[in-house]
Parts: sequence; structure tokens; C-alpha cells
Amino acid sequence: MSKDLLRVIILVFFHFFMSVGLIEAQGIRGRVLSRDGDPLAYASVFIRNINDGIPTNQDGDFEYPLASGYYDIIVQHLGYKSVQKTVQINSGWVELKIELEPQMYALEEVEIKGGAEDPALTVMRKAISKAKFHRLQVEEYSMRVYIKGTGELTDAPFFLKKKLKEEGIALNEAYTSESVSEITFKQPNEINERVISIRTNGENNQTSPAPYIGASFYADKVNEVISPLSKSAFAYYRFKHEGTFFENGVLINKIRVTPRSRGEQVFEGHIYIIEDLWAIHSLKLKTSIMGFDVGVTQQYAPVEENVWMPLTHIYTFGGKFFGFEGNYKYLASTRDYQIKLNPDLVVETEILDEKVDDIPEQITGFDHKESAVKQIADAEQMSRKDFRKMINEYEKESLKERKDAEVVAMRNYSVDSLAKERNQSYWDSIRPVKLTEKEILGYERDDSLAVVEAAKKSDVDSIANKAKRKFNPLDIIGGGRYHFGNGRSAGFSTNWTKISFNTVEGFKLGFSGFYRKVSKDSISGQENSWRIKPEIRYGFSSNKLYGMVDFSKSWSRDRTKLTYGISGGNYIYQYNASNPISEQVNALYSLFFRQNYMKLFNQKFVKIYLSHIPHDAFTYSLSLSYEDRGVLQNQSNYSFYNKPERTYTSNIPNNEEALASSFESNEALIADVSVNWRPGLKYYVRNGKKYPLYGGAPLISFLYRKGIPNAGLMGNAADFDQLELGIKHDFQFGVSGKLDFNIKAGAFLNDGQVYFMDFKHFGGNRTIFSNMGTVNNYRFLDYYQYSTRGNYISGIVHYQFRKFLFTQLPMLRFSGIRENVFFNYLKTEYSPHYWEVGYSLDNLFRVFRVEMGAGFEGGEYLRGGVRLGIATFINISMDD
Repeated sequence: MSKDLLRVIILVFFHFFMSVGLIEAQGIRGRVLSRDGDPLAYASVFIRNINDGIPTNQDGDFEYPLASGYYDIIVQHLGYKSVQKTVQINSGWVELKIELEPQMYALEEVEIKGGAEDPALTVMRKAISKAKFHRLQVEEYSMRVYIKGTGELTDAPFFLKKKLKEEGIALNEAYTSESVSEITFKQPNEINERVISIRTNGENNQTSPAPYIGASFYADKVNEVISPLSKSAFAYYRFKHEGTFFENGVLINKIRVTPRSRGEQVFEGHIYIIEDLWAIHSLKLKTSIMGFDVGVTQQYAPVEENVWMPLTHIYTFGGKFFGFEGNYKYLASTRDYQIKLNPDLVVETEILDEKVDDIPEQITGFDHKESAVKQIADAEQMSRKDFRKMINEYEKESLKERKDAEVVAMRNYSVDSLAKERNQSYWDSIRPVKLTEKEILGYERDDSLAVVEAAKKSDVDSIANKAKRKFNPLDIIGGGRYHFGNGRSAGFSTNWTKISFNTVEGFKLGFSGFYRKVSKDSISGQENSWRIKPEIRYGFSSNKLYGMVDFSKSWSRDRTKLTYGISGGNYIYQYNASNPISEQVNALYSLFFRQNYMKLFNQKFVKIYLSHIPHDAFTYSLSLSYEDRGVLQNQSNYSFYNKPERTYTSNIPNNEEALASSFESNEALIADVSVNWRPGLKYYVRNGKKYPLYGGAPLISFLYRKGIPNAGLMGNAADFDQLELGIKHDFQFGVSGKLDFNIKAGAFLNDGQVYFMDFKHFGGNRTIFSNMGTVNNYRFLDYYQYSTRGNYISGIVHYQFRKFLFTQLPMLRFSGIRENVFFNYLKTEYSPHYWEVGYSLDNLFRVFRVEMGAGFEGGEYLRGGVRLGIATFINISMDD
């Protein structure tokens, strides 16, 4: 049989089965409208007979295939009366046009006088007391989730609009991603997700519904925003009862949620609570995160008797950022719920609010001495306080039985091999929400662009394309990596950061590159590698070339890692090895303000080192180095600033303790031991692999440095013993209050011969630029004035408010601005008390931080001013 004939037969059969499918297609479809004829987007169309449903699209349209039979169709939308229709499906589609009437609420007569309170308070007290019960009552469930994300860029800076158009990004056009997944949830926090299909236009990004549907409003926080059902909700919200209505045999309370202080990380809107069950019926809330508007709407449905779970989730995001404006909407539609109830939580307890209800004498309270499980089984009535205590204790008892208590969350994610291969017919058959005309046009646009792009590309993937990267002279400055196959690669570091000016070298150039070889055992997963990294620098005023080279070898498996190496050369370093001032900032201040803060010394050295990460919570490193160290003098007096009243300072730093001998040329044999430990470290597990959550555990550090004398060196060799202990941690307070601190204390147990490069140096700053990290450096401390060879204690403390001074204004809170205060303290054995206090506005334009403060020596004002930095939530690394 010829290939052409075979192709014709396949096409004939394809069209035949498609035709049969079209003939047999049947079910319900139509549109949901308001009484005024406006389409109701994302109304819930629930088929009660099969406990399943779908939402309407943005135009109010829906379509659901059904087998022959009779079905009860319930149509719901927040703010409207639900409608129930019985339809018969024989063959073909039943066309429905459903109009919803505005919901009429029965308002209760409440007299506030005489001690009466708004009925919303008792509704919410009871709902809050049962929140954890509802979160724990389903032991396991599975479902199928369709998620669609649609975004539009509505505005952009005028000078970029043409460039965006050239890149295929148009304003006010839809960019859509869709996926269908099967999700299984198991208590206490395990989610397994298998992606069945993915379809995107634009970049082919993964679309996972888990982050959107996994967040529960029965928890205290929903993505770091305080839930109206949080145990501390009354501290953050006011509640107002706006009426009741009956729907499908249950009484629903409409509760307005108003923040006591509007702004970020609190919700505002309405939550609907089912009477007696005290479960969520639906909600429509909004909040602000980092200055962006976020909205969430959820519609719940009964999937079992007295068990209501979300059927439809809608999340909206919108805002402006540096002239760009846009919005994004996620719709998640869940169906095919299969649930397994927690056998310990099947009894429905009547909740009594002791503030308004009389508690019968025969009702006993919660007894901590008895098992919570037994008391739950016997609790037909209970006060809300005792019920909440009982459920809290039950959760504690359940968690104690877990073997993996350190695991906070567990996620398993997989993608079907055909997920990205599904055709349009498949999507048309499985999609629960009809696409809008705008979304259809978006797909057509991007499908045509994809064909053009595919024609430009070869059949290799992006990694292989990167391996074929050709040499570009700009890579010498900007950095770049070149792959040669078999695990071999070479490249350049970001050498533009090594172009600068200082008074010791004058204008200076630097260069660094690397060569690396990696091999991996596919069976054990162990990765072996070695790397050689040379680095040179040349100063045009000193006319000296300095260089060093580092050779290292590593073994790693998962996150355990062992590295050892040797480095050596003749190079220049700052006296403070932490490099408190960057080369570029020092060059800026030297050239434009004639202030040379960077102080350098020369070092000829050989160093052997080892570092080991045997466990996520524990690391240690060892090193031994021989150093021949010399003092350097200024070689350049050049500056753009030439007024006579300002001159460059000596390259010898000013210090309270240093003697002239501290800056003599010297030899040293230095041994270093450092240990870091994070007690109580928690983990996140993804696809069986554990990932540490470092933010929740304190960092305890230990350092021991030894200058070894009498080791064949000259008589002036370094001779000292330094010991240091430190703790660095942060705590969350309330909605967005955060306390960060970094405390260190140390001593020189032996100070027989301590040269200035061996002093304990602190993170000073004399420029307008604040360093990265809120608790890494002082703001106004001189770089070397308080460096010490004696005992010392250092503390840097930073607190971030949700609402303080300017953020009392809701407009500023909604913009994402944060207010911070800091207090820093330093005391050495030979210096007076030094302390700093300051205030900052953070997240300005979502990028910057402005600090204002002052430093004091004893009780005397020393210096102060303004500091500019990067917003605290941004982390930037310039590492290669």
C-alpha cells in the first residue's frame, strides 16, 4: 500500500470519527445573564446529580457535555439569587439562557444600645472556632483542575512601545496559558500533581494550579495575608452583618470584612458563612501585595454531606511598575472531587458562643488530661473557646505521630509525556470554560508566530544552542561561558566590576576567567568537578601587575558537598576581608569627591583549604595559609575634584588601638576554623527531594583563628588566638512586622603579635550607599576606627513595620511602601560605646530604600545623614 493511499485512509477515518463525535455531542450550553442583560462572568453552573460543575467564561458562556438523562442544574453567582433547573438530555445540545435576579438579603433588626452587638461578631467567632475543623475534616481528596491564566499589557513607556511591538508584544491583547491537572491532597500538607495537558501562547511556561488552589482560607494566612478566619482575625478586621438568604436549603450569612487598618496583607470585601455549619459558602475579597492589587473570588459547593469545598477560584492581579501597566487573571475550575473524610472528625458539634448564648450546666469543657479524639466523638455541644482548644490539641496529637515532623510541606509534580502535544480538538473537548474572542485571537496570533520562529531554529534544544555559543569580544567584560562537551567549559567572569580607580594603583584593570570539568555518575547521582580560576590586576600609576590562581576540586551529591583546594599568588586586598566598600563606589568617591575610603595591603601567599556541607543545618571549613604581607602607599593624586581644602588620606587607616608596629611588613601562618549551625531547620519536599527552608531557623556561627608563631618564620610572625560566636535570625510579628538581628561577640584570647590585617574589623560605611542586607553592616561607622585586637560585642537590629508614621495613610500602604527603624551597637575593649539609630522608607517605587539616621560615640553625636539602598526584599549577587 502506498504512503499516499494510507494517508488518505487515515484522513477519511479521522473525519468520520470527528463527524460521529459532532453528531453524538450533547449536553447543556448557553449563557448566564443578569436581569439587565449583562453577561455574568465566572458564574457557577453546578450539576447536582453528579456533584460536578463548571464556571462561565468572561462573556457568561458555558458548555458541558452530558450523557442522556435528567439533571438538576444549579446556577450561582455572588450577589444574585441562585436558579435551579431540571433539564432532560436526549441527543444534541440543550440551549439555556439563564437570568439571575439580584440577591435580596433579610436584614436583622439590631439595636446597638443596651450592650447588643452586630450579629456578624458571633457568626465570625463561631466560624473562626470551626476553621481548623473544616481544614482537617477531609483527610484526603483528589480532583481534576483546569486553570487558565490570561494577561494583558495595557500600557508601557512611550519610548518602549515600538520595541515591544518588534518583539511581538502588543498592548491590550490577550496572552493565555491553560493546563489540566489531576491533584491529590493528603493531610497535613502533601500535594501530588500530575499535569495532563498544557497549552500556552507566548513563552511555553509551566502552568500549575497547585499554588492557587492549595491555599486555604481556613488557615491563619493565605499566602502571607491574614485570613478573615484566622485565630487573630478580630485584631485586624471589623465585621458587619449585611443580611441572610436561603439557598438550596441552607441559610447563608453575608459578612462585610473591613480591615482595621487598610493596606497590604489584609483582605477587604465579603465572606459568606453557612449558618450552623459555620463553613465558607463563598467569598469575594481583595488585598494589596507590594503595591499591586490582588483580588480573589471563590465559590464553594457541597461535595459530601456537610462538606463544602471550592468549585471555582478566580485570582486577579493588576498594577503599574515603572510606566508599565497590566493585569492578569487566573481561573481555576475544580471537578471530579473524590474525598476521604477524617474518621475522627465526622461528628458535627453544635457551637455555642458564650458571649451571647447561655451555656447549659451539663456541658463539660475541654479537659487537657483526656484524649482529644475521645472528647471530639462525645462533643454534641461545646462552647466555641473549648471547641477551638480541643481541635488545637487534636492537631498537636496528630503531628506528634508523624515521623517527618521537620517537613513543612510536600509536593510531587509530574508532567504527562503528551501534555504539550494535545491538539486543538482535544482542548475544545476538555476545556470547561469557553474561550473568549480575545483569547482565541491571541492563540491564533501566537500560533502563527511560533511557526515563524520554528522555521528559524534548528532541531536542537536551547542547552545545545548555548553549547555552540561563539566567541563575542564583549564577553571578556560582561562574562560568558563556553561549553566544549563532555562536561568541559571555560569562560570569563564579570570583569566590568574589576575596572576602577584607587589611590594605591591609580586607574586599574582586572581580569578573571575559569576552566571547569564536571562529571556525574548517573547511578549514584554524585557529581565530581574541578576548576582553575586565574585572576590578574594592573594599576597604571603603580605600574605593577598582581596575580593569583585558585585550584579547587569538589564532590557533591544532593546538597552534601566537599570541596578542597589550593590558591596562591601576589595580590592586593582590603584590610577588612569582608570588603566593606566596593571598588566602583570607592572609585566614584575618589574621582568626584576626593575621598579614598578603601585601604589596601599587599600579600604574597599560599593557602590550602577545605569546606564540607555534611548536612543542610551544619557546615564547617578549615584553612591554613602562609602570608608575606606588606604595606602599600598612595601612588596617585588624581581626581576630578581639585579644590585645595580636600586632600587624599594616607593608605594607613586611622584606628583607636593600632600602633606603628601594627603596619610593619610581616609574615604569618594563619589557621582558620569556622562552623555554621541552623538548629530546628525545616524542609520543603518536592518530588522526593528535600529542600531546606533557611529563613525559619537561626544561624549560629563559630570562628576560631590562630596566628601560629615559632613555625620557622621570622621573629615578628603573627601570634594570636581569636574566638567569635554569633547568631543571626529574624522573627515575624503580626501581618508584616519583621525583626532581624545579627549579634556577634568575640575576644582575642592571646594578642602576642596582632597586625592590623588580623584585627577584628566591622562593617563600616562612610558613603551615601547602604550595603545589601539590613543587618550586615553599620550605616555611619568609620571603616577602621574601631577595629580591635581585644574583646568586642556587636549588634545590628532592624525592625520593619506594617504601619508606623507615613504608612498611617492608606494610600502609602497600598503603594507597597514599608517603614523601618534600626538600632546598631558596638563596644570594644578599648573604644567608647558606639551606637546608631535610624529610620527608613522601604520599597519606594518597588526598588529603592532611603535611610536617615545618626551615629553616636558615647552620648555625643558623631555623624549622620542619608543612605540610599536597594529595597530589602530584593537580593542581588555579583558572584560569578
